[in-house]
Amino acid sequence: MRPEGIRAIVRDVTGAEPRDLAGAGQLEEGARVVAAMSGGVDSAVAAAILRGAGLDVVGVSMRLGSSSRRAEGHAGCCSLDDFEDARRTAVRLDVPHYVVDLRDLFQEKVIDVFVSTYLSGRTPNPCVLCNRDIKFDALWEWAETAEAVAIGTGHYARIRTSSEGFALHAGADPAKDQSYFLFTLTQSELARTLFPVGGLAKPQVRALAEALELPVAQKPESQDICFVAGTTYAEFVEKNAPAARRRPGVLRATDGRDLGRHEGVHRFTVGQRRGLGGGAEEPRYVTAIDAESATVTVGGRGDLDRSAFLVQDARWTSAPRPGPARVRLRHRHAPVGCTLHPSGATTRVELDAPAAGVTPGQAAVWYDGDRVLGGGWIADR
Repeated sequence: MRPEGIRAIVRDVTGAEPRDLAGAGQLEEGARVVAAMSGGVDSAVAAAILRGAGLDVVGVSMRLGSSSRRAEGHAGCCSLDDFEDARRTAVRLDVPHYVVDLRDLFQEKVIDVFVSTYLSGRTPNPCVLCNRDIKFDALWEWAETAEAVAIGTGHYARIRTSSEGFALHAGADPAKDQSYFLFTLTQSELARTLFPVGGLAKPQVRALAEALELPVAQKPESQDICFVAGTTYAEFVEKNAPAARRRPGVLRATDGRDLGRHEGVHRFTVGQRRGLGGGAEEPRYVTAIDAESATVTVGGRGDLDRSAFLVQDARWTSAPRPGPARVRLRHRHAPVGCTLHPSGATTRVELDAPAAGVTPGQAAVWYDGDRVLGGGWIADR
């Protein structure tokens, strides 16, 4: 498709100009941009908007896993089937398409960390690591070799300019917002990144894909962690971890009573309710995990509440900002009020009211309204 044809369709469906949607106002007409194409509808529409914005688009798919075909019943990404979907989309848009093999790096930076984090008694968030180390680091290195000035992705987030430089904001569609996974982006990365679908709602993206006759217009969404497709987290860890690290241990009540045995701390996460055995009058939850002793502590709902916690390896999208904010403890959790106390790479988070979703290993991301201020990794108690 020619850019002017795409531009007309984008205007008709969204009422906006492609350059405005892409946030490409600072780029000259014909500037080269790498479009990350996973084979899904969001990245396909993002690439189309970039093309309609008059940019020189190069489509790139990243080979991250070893799956040659999608697992049955799994609507994930990164299989060879997905690369074929991306290629067909690139043909429709009349842009070149490449596949970059990043499997070794993905194994080291994402999968190995995922496994070791579970074995250490914490709950990992591989999507943050993938965005930080793969999509906005390794992909940018490839983009530089292609003489590109920016990369564009199908993330539901927005980048705006502010008095402090560039500001990362939540996507316009609250149900699809992915800003939680992007808190590690620095000013230099925000300056060279475009999120063309961040200002759209998902139905608009689908409508654009249909109007543009993209081959992935009706493709189901990716829901699972891509490399765990077709299995459980525990099974994946057991398959990829040395047997010596998978030590069985004891389930212990908060009052010190032994409640039974378990097959490994990697089978549990703080806040978990299932798999703890029956017989209790009140629901029981995992309240703490000690990987060194292989002890999983179980208590009541109230034992999960935390009023303050530490965040390690804290990152800020601009300068650190102490004081009132709102913090999101999980991707799908609503942000809650807090006060931030940054100190170097550590930030103490004091919650306005006790909350139960404070899970070691997960990301805590703080916001000012819909603007992402930064975030980090929740430390152990």
